[in-house]
Amino acid sequence: MSEYKNSPYHIRLPILLAAALIIGVLIGSNFAEPKTDKKYEASIQKFTQLMDYIENDYVDSVNTSSLLEESIESMLDKLDPHTVYIPPKDAELMESQLRATYDGIGVEFNLLRDTLYVVNPLSGGPSETAGILAGDKIVSVDGENIAGIGIGNREVYDMLRGPRGSKVTVGVVRKNEPEVLEYELKRGAIPQTSLDASYMIDDHIGYIKIDRFAETTYREFKTALADLKSQGMTQLILDLQNNGGGYMSAAVGIADEFLKENEVIVSQKGQSGKYDREDRATEGGLFEEGAVMVLINEGSASASEIVAGALQDNDRALVVGRRSFGKGLVQYPFDLKDGSEVRMTIARYYTPSGRSIQKPYDNGQEEYQNDYYDRYFSGELFTQDSVHFDESLSYKTSGGRTVYGGGGIMPDYFVAMDTSDNSAYINRLVANNTLREYTLDFRDNHPEMKDLSIDEFIEQFEVTEAMLNDLIALGEKNGTRFSRRQFEKSKALMKNLVKARIAREIYDDDNALYKVFNQSNEIYLEAISIFRNPKKLKENSNTVLLQNM
Repeated sequence: MSEYKNSPYHIRLPILLAAALIIGVLIGSNFAEPKTDKKYEASIQKFTQLMDYIENDYVDSVNTSSLLEESIESMLDKLDPHTVYIPPKDAELMESQLRATYDGIGVEFNLLRDTLYVVNPLSGGPSETAGILAGDKIVSVDGENIAGIGIGNREVYDMLRGPRGSKVTVGVVRKNEPEVLEYELKRGAIPQTSLDASYMIDDHIGYIKIDRFAETTYREFKTALADLKSQGMTQLILDLQNNGGGYMSAAVGIADEFLKENEVIVSQKGQSGKYDREDRATEGGLFEEGAVMVLINEGSASASEIVAGALQDNDRALVVGRRSFGKGLVQYPFDLKDGSEVRMTIARYYTPSGRSIQKPYDNGQEEYQNDYYDRYFSGELFTQDSVHFDESLSYKTSGGRTVYGGGGIMPDYFVAMDTSDNSAYINRLVANNTLREYTLDFRDNHPEMKDLSIDEFIEQFEVTEAMLNDLIALGEKNGTRFSRRQFEKSKALMKNLVKARIAREIYDDDNALYKVFNQSNEIYLEAISIFRNPKKLKENSNTVLLQNM
């Protein structure tokens, strides 16, 4: 009689249809006071009745909780691409990525050859205090082996993070130590930073790179901005490339430091007016006069676009790079009773000129997520003429320049993507952590490199042919087949990446990494060129010459 047994699909179908109704109730309860005339009460009763039948009368044992989780995700997929359900096990981890601190043992780690390597113990954290060193291999946690078992990043987080004050014992294998070393660590508050780099390029041009907009980003930014000004900075490059966003408040605060009092930064509008607001600049910004360039690309989204749009629409900065991602929706986290969370879109935001830069999502999640590939194959990433905007969505900046809504921030000065030295071979070396493994080994085997200052290292150190051959050999050991043609194509880029990573590992300093890495960043190099040769702007009729350039 097995031919009459329902498939998993047949089990899920009624749940998916009915659960959408009750989940709407769960979400809706966060928005308003209960009403006595709920039009969905009959559907709720039907859903409860159906759940009872499945639980008590269905022929097979069914995990109704699991089906309910799937139905939630299925329902939210019918909304916008940024309204998402986060199960209890993931909610805390995702939230911690934007907080000022998290509770853990304080190590930057990497998984190489199925082993957890300590890249760096974080300054002042429990691991550094206990004596754990860069290059150590953590092979056990609380007596449980974690080496060679296929452990992933998520499992590492679960094992090493925990309540502040709780204890964890880790087993460590150290170079030249014959036995496993055991450390009992008391978890503590570990600070997180979101500003990757801040340094002077020359006597006048400063550079700040922001990775994401987190809880401490605005404070970090103000500190870095004041420090660069004290060093004589009159021109700033603010790098938001591949910054996927974060807290809107951090973006508003940063934009405020560049704009005059009462200039609009951003506004947002929801369905009922409950979430409508407008943010304007306050008086006394730290950098209201100096020239500014904002670097963006196809990976710059959300809060990054708020900053770029605010400075562009107020004619305060030159935006350089390629069209940004196009996320103009605002999410708010709604907690559910079991510890899960719904991050739901509550409003659209608008730049000061009134434009929404949210790209279309009417054709479904798959097409929305594949937008990057559409840009790549259409040629948009390589030529400005391939970018097409709807003239009905044109707006004017405060200075009368034309800008467009409907799909990201279009830069004032376009920089084509350079793929001439990229290859699948070098991408594989990066993806399987061979490059990281090689630079960690190089650091451990050349302690004398620390005798050089960062500037001396950048000026004097060169990646040799012998070093590249060692990298190739390590790649083959890790399963990356050597390609002579692709290697020759990517040789210059490979040298730059190796040098940048070695600088980062030796000096434990992201400034060192970016000072080297940016020498192959075409958008960064073009911004410097424009600052040093403002006449280049005349080649682009849709740009505004920056004051004090």
